[in-house]
Amino acid sequence: MNIFVGSLPFSIEEADLRESFEAYGPVDSVKIITDRFTGRSKGFGFVEMPNDEEAQKAIDELNGATVEGRTIVVNKSEPKPQGERKGGNRNFGRDNNRGGGGYRGGNNHSSY
Repeated sequence: MNIFVGSLPFSIEEADLRESFEAYGPVDSVKIITDRFTGRSKGFGFVEMPNDEEAQKAIDELNGATVEGRTIVVNKSEPKPQGERKGGNRNFGRDNNRGGGGYRGGNNHSSY
């Protein structure tokens, strides 16, 4: 089962997260998501456990736990719905129905 772990302290490392989940059973993989530019943790990650019953027990017991002063969120990771693109809308708030932002100053000659 793939498990989402959110609200992680930025200082936690994958080995620490693995250790927390291994208390409930074997762990196939652990991945803390990092910012591609800074390399800093984004505060969430994923844990893969092969046994669904053990994974569910880890979810039930770790969801809401406090780690380094932060209350973490732990739940079953659901795959993205079909059609959602990674990166989302690249429009950055621009309205495609408007023209460009050309020069509109005209001949504004003011006297001093």
